[in-house]
Amino acid sequence: MSKTILQVHRLTKQFDGKKSVFGFRKNGPIRVVTDISFELREGETLSIVGESGCGKTTLGRCIVRGIEASSGEVVYYPENGEPCDFLKLKGDAYNRYRQDIQMIFQDPYSSLSPRMSVFNIISEPLTATRKLSRSEIRERVTEIAEKTGLNASYLERYPHAFSGGQRQRIAIARALASRPRLIVCDEAVSALDVSIQAQIINLLKDLQKQYKITYIFISHDLSVVEHISDRVAVMHLGKIVELAPADSLFANPGHPYTEALLSAVPMPDPNFKKERIILEGEVPNPAKPPSGCHFHPRCPYKMDQCVTDEPAVREIGDQHYVACHYAGELHLKGVNSYEKVE
Repeated sequence: MSKTILQVHRLTKQFDGKKSVFGFRKNGPIRVVTDISFELREGETLSIVGESGCGKTTLGRCIVRGIEASSGEVVYYPENGEPCDFLKLKGDAYNRYRQDIQMIFQDPYSSLSPRMSVFNIISEPLTATRKLSRSEIRERVTEIAEKTGLNASYLERYPHAFSGGQRQRIAIARALASRPRLIVCDEAVSALDVSIQAQIINLLKDLQKQYKITYIFISHDLSVVEHISDRVAVMHLGKIVELAPADSLFANPGHPYTEALLSAVPMPDPNFKKERIILEGEVPNPAKPPSGCHFHPRCPYKMDQCVTDEPAVREIGDQHYVACHYAGELHLKGVNSYEKVE
């Protein structure tokens, strides 16, 4: 079994409510991410899925310290050295380990500076460390550009000259420049055409094999997630409600929310049909979450206990964890629960 590279323990991100014109808070604090815990193994891909507003991107940015978490720990295990809480590092210690954890952002248009050439964009993480000479930086950037499918002649051009797929390759090359061990991919292919998505996903998988990179892959597209993931975490209203190996989760979901998400995955064969689960009601307000299970207002299987008691996370199978009072008792449908059209 691969060794642990990252442990997230009870990570929480809280935002203050908006102020009124008189300076008073309209709402109480809003917990966008609440007590998230998981362990990441070296070389694996952990996907984080859920509907818009569930806290996926906030979680990813807290892990890389794009924004600071309110509480919790992100314990990083370097190749050489003692484990450390990445959230508490400062100065030289922070800069040293910052090279090992990078992020690919969702929008390939706004994540690249229009005032910088492709060479400067890719080399920026290297020049910031000031450990390589100019010739070494040029050699590294040229190598990375080639690995990500970028022609060497592109390096002196600017982002406006490229398509969305090419821009995302530039963003991937920038993330790879410092030779990180962990990359957080925040909706890295959602802004791209389907044909380009396939190219970028295959590129990420090839780079993972070559450089032994670990991915946290944030997405709402479960078709892509099924293709790339080793494990999948399902988030709802700031919490992980299900965490399981990809094959187990897609075949036998343990949470009603996961079942509803899987029912939206399109079938590639028109000769088969699948019943779509439409969740009734509105997405709960994170400033005033429901009592008990936060999913109960929209859950088709809810019982009285769901309204009053918050479910604990428990294991229902091999490395398959679910936060539901009736996990393992409900007969939920996976992606293969479909019937042939007569």
